[in-house]
Amino acid sequence: MKTVGKVIAGLVVCLIILLIVLRITGLDPRDRRPGLWLTGNLVSTPVSDWSFTDNVPQIHLQTESGYWLPHSVTINCIAYNHQLYVASVYPGSGPRTWNENVMRNPHVRIQIGNQLYDRTLTLVTDPAEKEAVLQARAKKYPQLKIPANATIRVFRADG
Repeated sequence: MKTVGKVIAGLVVCLIILLIVLRITGLDPRDRRPGLWLTGNLVSTPVSDWSFTDNVPQIHLQTESGYWLPHSVTINCIAYNHQLYVASVYPGSGPRTWNENVMRNPHVRIQIGNQLYDRTLTLVTDPAEKEAVLQARAKKYPQLKIPANATIRVFRADG
């Protein structure tokens, strides 16, 4: 029984060391592989115009998972009316992990290049605003089509 306890304790210590190393180094997402903490330079000044993201094909978004670890993904971004939006378009009705995380805790970290922005994502419920953002998305990403049975969520980055 003592051996089992030592093995479990050793595994816990290794897991803690691994999390500390990942916290220091981060673990950025790559393509469709999610990551953990995002690293970069934190921007604390307000951003009044997000149109600079028109030339940015993808950004990283860090949310907090249900088990208190960060969950970061690579997503598309849309600048509309000087504000930053992210959209989730996927077939079927089941939400994506980052969507669930945002609905539970809207505080996120956005990485654009090497810059980090702490923001709050707000679900867009106004149909006119949502449609305008989706039209801007279609203009920026003409190759991305919306499937007929898609679930679409649009979030605005506030703060």
